[in-house]
Amino acid sequence: MNTEDIWRAVDTERRSLLQLLEGLTAPQWRHASLCERWQVRDVVAHIVLSSHATVGRVLVNLLRARGSIDRMVCHTAIRHAAANSDLELIGEMRGTIGSRFTAVGTTATDRLMDLLVHGQDIAVPLHLHHEMPTEAAQLALERVWNPRFPFRATTRLAPYRLCAVDTGWAAGAGPLIEGPVSALLLLATGRESAALSHLRGDGAESLRRADA
Repeated sequence: MNTEDIWRAVDTERRSLLQLLEGLTAPQWRHASLCERWQVRDVVAHIVLSSHATVGRVLVNLLRARGSIDRMVCHTAIRHAAANSDLELIGEMRGTIGSRFTAVGTTATDRLMDLLVHGQDIAVPLHLHHEMPTEAAQLALERVWNPRFPFRATTRLAPYRLCAVDTGWAAGAGPLIEGPVSALLLLATGRESAALSHLRGDGAESLRRADA
């Protein structure tokens, strides 16, 4: 994938997520997501805010969060969701289609990863199927595997051998964790509860015991 291919994939995911959101009921919008402290509508607010997170806005909100990036991300999403109706959030989500904005220090691949993972943060707790394209999922997994921040995937999963059965991607050494690349992406981004039911191998069993 070149950069333009990635942006096309980003817009495909935006449209796919928009279609999912347009079918949700009011209680589903307020259902807990996979993200701690966030309802579904808070996740949507975060996705929208990420599409225009200018340096100025980030600095102001970081000061407001007393220097904590995690607190800033959490609180800005909750505040934005509280200030907007479900329909307004859908409108804002629709307005992100075609945007090529990347926040400082991020890339188009980060936007793609954000959409893929947060789409599952919404769909999984609602017991809804939301397809994750294989090629896009592998690109996102490769993106999060190397940097230590924010997921620290390489460090957390260092004792294991990860293998994607649908793409051939592999990394690490140790007890095997294998499954679709979409599940490995969720595992690498800290979504063990959503990932482990789709993974197998001695390493996956070890994680399941630790997660029990």
